[in-house]
Amino acid sequence: MIMFPEDYLYILALRQCKNIGNANLRKLIQTRGSAKAVWESTKKSLQNISGIGVASVQDIGKKELLLIAEKELQLCEKKAIRIISQYDSEYPKHLMNCEDAPLLLFCKGPIDNQVNPVSIVGTRKLTAYGKQFIQELLAELSGSNIATVSGLALGADTCVHEETLKNKLPTIAVMAQSLDKIYPASNKNLIRRILDNGGAMISQYATFDGSSKEYFLQRNRIIAGLSPQLIVVETAYGGGSVTTVTAANHYNRDVYALPGKITDPYSQGCNHLIAVNKAAAIVNVRSLIDSLNLNIQSELFPKEREKIQLPADKQDHQKILDLLDYEQPYALDEIADKTNILHHKLLPILLDLEIYGYIKCLSGRQYLRNT
Repeated sequence: MIMFPEDYLYILALRQCKNIGNANLRKLIQTRGSAKAVWESTKKSLQNISGIGVASVQDIGKKELLLIAEKELQLCEKKAIRIISQYDSEYPKHLMNCEDAPLLLFCKGPIDNQVNPVSIVGTRKLTAYGKQFIQELLAELSGSNIATVSGLALGADTCVHEETLKNKLPTIAVMAQSLDKIYPASNKNLIRRILDNGGAMISQYATFDGSSKEYFLQRNRIIAGLSPQLIVVETAYGGGSVTTVTAANHYNRDVYALPGKITDPYSQGCNHLIAVNKAAAIVNVRSLIDSLNLNIQSELFPKEREKIQLPADKQDHQKILDLLDYEQPYALDEIADKTNILHHKLLPILLDLEIYGYIKCLSGRQYLRNT
């Protein structure tokens, strides 16, 4: 039987209080020392805490909320759902660095902070092009110390989970509802296989939270926060993956997008993300894995890739190479300033060098010399 710390009961009770968001909940607990101490404090004393007003404390102490929290813990025990807090060593280390990370996570399966998480998302209407990319990427990562992170949705997410399992790697499914429900229902068997093969499912939602379309957007923030990198396979303009990219950019994650034909509707979103500098273009699987900085063993790539030789007349290309460093990235404006190459001429040259394998582009139009 799972035994939960007493404070989890009071955290769950406080989570139900109106006008207490994640930030205020953390502030209250840090000020009083524990969730139980907050629950047993007078409303008047809590209002003396900076940023905590009358509306924030009106529900604190209500017995019915404590009863609901008790039922939640009983359900979690019955369903073998673990609860981990930000005060636990098991809490995902990358998510911990996000200012709006949930105080509690519900999970099944192990959360191993020694494994490198890589978040991969995309459209529900995955094309053969996107599927082939996912298959090639996960095949190359087979045998490495990574776990993929995705959202269990149909299409790209499901393909990511399936291909991860096929290559004997763990995968984490982030849910937009409580863990007693699987959505979509057609992926119930997939969840069983994920858990049976060392993967996990996690959610920030309890059963008393119900369901809401907004939860899918919040789920996307968790996907972005769990990993230092986000890979977008295919997405249309305004697709759900764009919200994940927005969160990843906010968390200062490295974002990579798979470009495609401008006539393909599910490549247009990726192309746009690259064009407005919200994601770096994926040139090929090898260069992408190099950029992920996963410390992957060299046997994954036994053959050394040969760089295309620069023609003698590419003097501006060489000028940029002479400037760029292997460890310290240079921003686009810095390169333009130091080389005296105008922006409209500089961008095609940088793209050439990236395709040739001489440089790599990081998020924020930062460039490094490639080894």
